[in-house]
Amino acid sequence: MHADAVVLDIDGVLLDVADSYRRAIVESVERLYGRTIDREEVQLFKDAGGFNNDWDVTYAAALYVLVDDREPIDLAAFADRIESRGGGLDAAESVAADHLDETDLAAVREAWDRTGLRDAFQALYLGAELYRELEGGEPPFETAGYIHDEPIIVEPETLEAIAAEADVGVLTGRPAAEADIALERVGLDLPEEHRFTMDDWDEGKPHPNALTTLATRFGAEGVAFAGDTLDDVKTAVNAAEVDPDRTYHGIGVLTGGLTGKSGREAFGSVGAAAVVDSVNDLPELLFGE
Repeated sequence: MHADAVVLDIDGVLLDVADSYRRAIVESVERLYGRTIDREEVQLFKDAGGFNNDWDVTYAAALYVLVDDREPIDLAAFADRIESRGGGLDAAESVAADHLDETDLAAVREAWDRTGLRDAFQALYLGAELYRELEGGEPPFETAGYIHDEPIIVEPETLEAIAAEADVGVLTGRPAAEADIALERVGLDLPEEHRFTMDDWDEGKPHPNALTTLATRFGAEGVAFAGDTLDDVKTAVNAAEVDPDRTYHGIGVLTGGLTGKSGREAFGSVGAAAVVDSVNDLPELLFGE
């Protein structure tokens, strides 16, 4: 598998975010509405597509809780309907609108506090000190912050082996400031032009623009993009369609929400060129090391 540029996702690839981002999602909803979804059920939204931004996952989870309180609906069915409408928050709103009558829908929209959810999420994830620094205001409550509890997955030797053979880039749904913190923790120092964050593009994954732009900046002939969601693999597949002069490999990584045999099958169903147990398997896969 030829790759002279390797692009990495952060969450679920370089860092384990099960007890940080995903915990913040479910606890933000709980704080505002007194009930929430299970942490494992976050994956249903990820698999539906269009939820690379975890704020959007939080909003969608809260929307589901509010809808289910008015007119019960199974979460898996709710997520399936979102997927059938193209994924993402707009699709979730469309599903809610079709499921409820006008009176209930109006009540749900009134109660759906995206600003409050985002503030709670950031306070839980960043902690009070970083919240004040990055958000520029007072947090809604005092916490230590889950950002400090993210186990590092990638080994230093892995990053060294990849960098010895290829250019390295990052494509993540994190805001730039949070990406900086993550990359510093794992020891990956990249120039700004070799990474894309939430702040650098509007479309988000699986739109291919960020990946093809990185490929152009690297002057790469073959690009491998490793991520832990179906949208990550779809990003590489879409890049291959719009940029046929290069080869793109979408590589699924099983250290996020997709795991085991079912995870491999899910990645394969959307066109993954390969699936690895961990980012630390990439050097052997790509370079035989």
